[in-house]
Amino acid sequence: MGQNKENIDVGHLLEEVGPVGHYQRKMLLRIMVPILWCGTISTQYVFNAMAAKNRCMVPQCETWPADVTPGTWGAWALTDDKCRRKEPVADTCSANSFHPTNTQRCDKFVYEHNNTIVAEFNLGCQEWKRTMVGTIHSAGVFVALPLTAYVSDTFGRRVAFIMTAVFPGVVGLARSFTQDYISYIILEFLDAVVGAGVYSSGFVLALEMVGINRRVLCGNIISSTFAVGQALIALIAWAVPYWRTLTRIMYAPSPFFIVYFFLIEESVRWLLTKGKKKRAAKIIFKAAEVNKKKLSQETIRLLTEETPVEIKQTDSSNPNPENSEPEKMPAENSNPDKKVPENPKPPSVVLQVLKSRVLMTRLCICAFWWVTVTFIYYGLSINSVSLAGNSYINYVLTSLIEIPGYALSVVTLDRFGRKKSIITAYFICGISLFALPFIPKSMVWLQTSLNLFGKLCISMVFSSIYVYTGELYPTGLRHRMLAACSMTGRIGQMTAPQTPLLMAYMESLPYILFGLMAGASGLLMLLTPETLRVELPDTIEQAESIAPAKERPVQLD
Repeated sequence: MGQNKENIDVGHLLEEVGPVGHYQRKMLLRIMVPILWCGTISTQYVFNAMAAKNRCMVPQCETWPADVTPGTWGAWALTDDKCRRKEPVADTCSANSFHPTNTQRCDKFVYEHNNTIVAEFNLGCQEWKRTMVGTIHSAGVFVALPLTAYVSDTFGRRVAFIMTAVFPGVVGLARSFTQDYISYIILEFLDAVVGAGVYSSGFVLALEMVGINRRVLCGNIISSTFAVGQALIALIAWAVPYWRTLTRIMYAPSPFFIVYFFLIEESVRWLLTKGKKKRAAKIIFKAAEVNKKKLSQETIRLLTEETPVEIKQTDSSNPNPENSEPEKMPAENSNPDKKVPENPKPPSVVLQVLKSRVLMTRLCICAFWWVTVTFIYYGLSINSVSLAGNSYINYVLTSLIEIPGYALSVVTLDRFGRKKSIITAYFICGISLFALPFIPKSMVWLQTSLNLFGKLCISMVFSSIYVYTGELYPTGLRHRMLAACSMTGRIGQMTAPQTPLLMAYMESLPYILFGLMAGASGLLMLLTPETLRVELPDTIEQAESIAPAKERPVQLD
């Protein structure tokens, strides 16, 4: 006969241990260090592949190395097109040595500096190769999300966190020695694949060790730490601009994170779902001791007896949709000889969604939100180095402005509602970015302010739609629908690095596009229902019933 299982409420257990005691604070601080480091390497490509002013080299008039500012001969040897020069008719350097109308494409370039891969790999007049670095990195992130989720759910949050912190060191340091463009982008892709999961795995590990009422605070601390890391890379790049040296400095700490196998504990929630009660109990007793808390006799009995436990889920919110875990241990069949009547197989997830017009509409709208928010969020960071003024300071400010954006999300969502808060943020973001190109270049402070205001608003949206999107779907589909929207949103992240190419046609085009997409997303949000103080739906019918009156739920067969 199989043993009867007993329920264990992990939320209540964490409250007993202390929702945010000294033990949790110590673990959180340790988790924040790799998160901070992850923030620095997540957008290093912005500086490694930063545009460098260049012009055609004219062998008839100069020798290598040459200065990017030409001499007086530039008037008769060069053209307004930085990719072409006048066709030489003699080997001398005089006004008569170049054809007055015929031109030829440059085969060699002179660069303002040799700090980035643009000069090192001679990418002059190949802007698409420069911007492709960011797209390749984002494609690696796209692959990393499900890969990290699999490792996290199968082998543990701690294992995923440490592996994704250690492995990038090998790839990143190897990239610093590459001698050609193809090798560089291959290693850029692999770097993102093995390292982009640091944030998501650390986020889950941190949130699963605190009580439910502290999750929002803890999540915002993690997000803010990442933002500080993004600002830090700009300061380091300012001090050490040469890309090879910068890369080696940034990736040098990575191998040392192996010591985290001795510094952090596994998620108690994950251990219990995997039936590893002894390991979970050891961590819980240690946390209670450090927090100076006394566990109840019932809790001690549940943790020390051999009886298997089943997690009782008291909070349906999932801190990270791309890295969730099953909440129940597989049930044992107490009588293997007894035939269990077969239940009809439930319809697949795809069929359930396809049969519901309401859910299909929401899925399409949510996917567009996510594409918009990642497109604008990463696009603003990447294009900030092209704004007037100091590129490094612009990037620092663009990164740090995220922190008040996250805080604003916490303050407004529960006070004014999900829809009003997010729609307002979308519209303000759209207006700010759409207006930015029409500001005179002499008003640098106003241009920077509008860019920062747009980034603040889109950061608030980014934080908010995680909550709002999950509240629109029933429990059985919530994780998969939210993950589908989030994964679709990575299209925006992969497209964002290409926006500097639009400046060749119209300098203000990226910001006009950002503003239009933000406005469109805000208008689309009018078609979805408010979820403030609404119980999370458990069935498709309940999810459809929170729709506005004009939506007619389609009943499933």
